[in-house]
Amino acid sequence: MISDHVEQYLESLRPKREGLVKEMEVYAIENNVPIMEQTSLAVMLQLLSFKKPDLILEIGAAIGYSAIRMADLLPDTTIITVERDETRYREAVANIEKAGYSERITILYGDAFELADELKRFGPYQALFIDAAKGQYKRFFDEFFDVVEEQGIVLSDNILFRGMVAEEEIQEKRFRSMVKKLRHYNEFLMSHPDLDTTIYPVGDGLAVSQRLNS
Repeated sequence: MISDHVEQYLESLRPKREGLVKEMEVYAIENNVPIMEQTSLAVMLQLLSFKKPDLILEIGAAIGYSAIRMADLLPDTTIITVERDETRYREAVANIEKAGYSERITILYGDAFELADELKRFGPYQALFIDAAKGQYKRFFDEFFDVVEEQGIVLSDNILFRGMVAEEEIQEKRFRSMVKKLRHYNEFLMSHPDLDTTIYPVGDGLAVSQRLNS
């Protein structure tokens, strides 16, 4: 995991973000909205720039920050995303419209599992980005992996969860079950015969899994 002072140094080197993106970052901090950390986001965006996917499925839109950052970088890419929190969904819709990406980012309101059939109909996808309830990552993977094309990638954020996955004993009881599920998910990704997975210790942890040819 990158220390705070190294993260601050890296942030000082990045191009300054302005306009809507910066407004969303400030809003996220002030309102405790979880958006992707900048170092792991930079890694993900660079990988996507190499892959140049035509279609990305994002599980967990929040206020639309990651989807907008992907759309900024990938002008020929369409993004399908889903958010179950009504307030955040409405904020995401407003942000996507303000960014001018309503034609390239489609956001659905509701539970991803309940909307699975609809989400799958947009596919197949060249990339799947999982950034929602961390205790449900394995379920999200099982539900949507089949609509990821061969050589497509699965990106899973927050898989180190503050480093807790590496701790022998979790002090905070409320996190124990979720951390156990994340450990299981990480082991599952690393041992999956149809995946080539690397876990990057950046941000809160980013797993990048490429689907191999069958």
